[in-house]
Amino acid sequence: MEPYEIFVTGYAKLPKGITATELYRVIAVGLIVDKNDGTILDADCSLVTRVAKEFFRDLVIGKNLSEYQVLHNEFKDKYFGSAKKALISALKTCSEKYKQIVDNNLDAE
Repeated sequence: MEPYEIFVTGYAKLPKGITATELYRVIAVGLIVDKNDGTILDADCSLVTRVAKEFFRDLVIGKNLSEYQVLHNEFKDKYFGSAKKALISALKTCSEKYKQIVDNNLDAE
């Protein structure tokens, strides 16, 4: 079955004292997800450095958005940047939105 791609976003407040906070105040996470099975196909976030953005992408691409706890554990175990809690919160928002879309059989608007 061909992927049915949808775009899901999540936002969370960043902690004080880090570069991203000076620029954005919130972290933005955007995910392209296969609506059929929850697989994350592509991802981006508003972290500042290339390395942080790539690390974020590597942690989430290929994971299943409907399995939030797996994503949470990946960040808990492997991500030690100051934006950890904000990223986890934004991913939780994305996961909740995806669940609402699937449960309500909503089309991407």
